[in-house]
Amino acid sequence: MAEVALRAESGRPLGSRASRRLRAEGKIPAVLYGHGAEPRSLAVVRRELRQALTTEAGTNAVIDLEVDGAQHLTIVRDIQRDPVRNQVTHVDFILVSRDEVMTVEVPVVLSGVAEEVKREGGTVDQVLFTLTVSATPGRIPNELVIDVADMVIGDTIRVGDVAVPGGVTIDVDPEEPVVTATVSHVALEVDELAADVDEGEGEGEGAAEDAAG
Repeated sequence: MAEVALRAESGRPLGSRASRRLRAEGKIPAVLYGHGAEPRSLAVVRRELRQALTTEAGTNAVIDLEVDGAQHLTIVRDIQRDPVRNQVTHVDFILVSRDEVMTVEVPVVLSGVAEEVKREGGTVDQVLFTLTVSATPGRIPNELVIDVADMVIGDTIRVGDVAVPGGVTIDVDPEEPVVTATVSHVALEVDELAADVDEGEGEGEGAAEDAAG
């Protein structure tokens, strides 16, 4: 995973009023901590932060954070957002090292079309949308891709079936289902309706025979 460069300003004023003023200037209050270091109050430009977090790695990007001319290898540990506007209001950066094993959430992405399931009127349902993985910063995958093209109704792809790159482990029960292929509710309802019709016709024929007899 490539590292993303981002510059931060140190010595930002503290307090809610100062934070509001920063945001009005297009900056986001931030904090840097980890590895036993004292937390440092920072500010980053909103536009530059958005660019750093919209690469293929998303919020798991390894960020080379420049503070007062010094470089710090970091990842984003927490992002706070305004509940109404959904805008970022605060971000936590945590210090990491290149040989340190991190635990992060990685998105699960489905690829391919399950033609057999589609023909049978079934659906492919994604149960888990992220998986917790452990890896060094440079090995954290951007996403975990699962090919569903060969699935048939009744199939289940479990955590233990998900392929991961070397040096990456999934910290989830391997028996947990990630994707299932099942008969859709619509198809079941159609089958039940057809069965009811067949049963009704059978009863009608029986009654007619009794009357004739």
